[in-house]
Amino acid sequence: MEGPTPGERPVPRGKRNSQGIRIDPEVEAEREPRRAVISVLVAHEPGVLSEVSSLFSRRQFNIESLTVGATNDPERARITVVVEEPDPGIDQVEKQLRKLVPVISVRELDPDAVRRELAIIKVDAADPSEVAAVADMYDARTVDASRETVTVEVTGSRQKIEGAIDTLGQFGVREITRTGTAAQARGTDSTAGTPPAETTGQTEAAAAATDGGEPADAAGASDDGEPKDATVDDATTEQA
Repeated sequence: MEGPTPGERPVPRGKRNSQGIRIDPEVEAEREPRRAVISVLVAHEPGVLSEVSSLFSRRQFNIESLTVGATNDPERARITVVVEEPDPGIDQVEKQLRKLVPVISVRELDPDAVRRELAIIKVDAADPSEVAAVADMYDARTVDASRETVTVEVTGSRQKIEGAIDTLGQFGVREITRTGTAAQARGTDSTAGTPPAETTGQTEAAAAATDGGEPADAAGASDDGEPKDATVDDATTEQA
């Protein structure tokens, strides 16, 4: 048969792996991680934090901080997670969180959201007046003082906390205790997104799609596909 010689045949351009299979450059490209603050509204019940922390452990997500606390609704709690991952990883964090049964809603907060941390810093008290002057620069409050140490409390953004720690380091830092990030959306924007309608009785776990287009886990299934313990309803049904 007539045709081009092997050397004259067109060769597809693009990166190939060791097996000679072409690789999509967009898929193969390494993406820079970014810091994201994710607000999770959950049912205020025992074991919720354990489920969330075990999810991150299994998926090996890079967590910067995780805080949990009550909300204005006694039946709900808010978990604020700060992760540092590329965009695909952040999407996975949100999708996997939505699959947990106690989760009501999940959203990534905007960059302009109100973010605050608290740090308690204990330094040497060789020069208390200088320590007090630096503390005033960062609107810090002295919470403890002795002959040998001074302990101050600083509240503010992450950058402010790190600046205070760096400046107070000149006196000799003995101990530092920091909380994670507490964040809230600005204005009338809902911090944890819009919960599903109460009339449906569904949480995001029942409606969210997982990665790869697969349906979300059923309400009685865990993240790894194993069935959860069944919940016994208080009401019984009569058998004929």
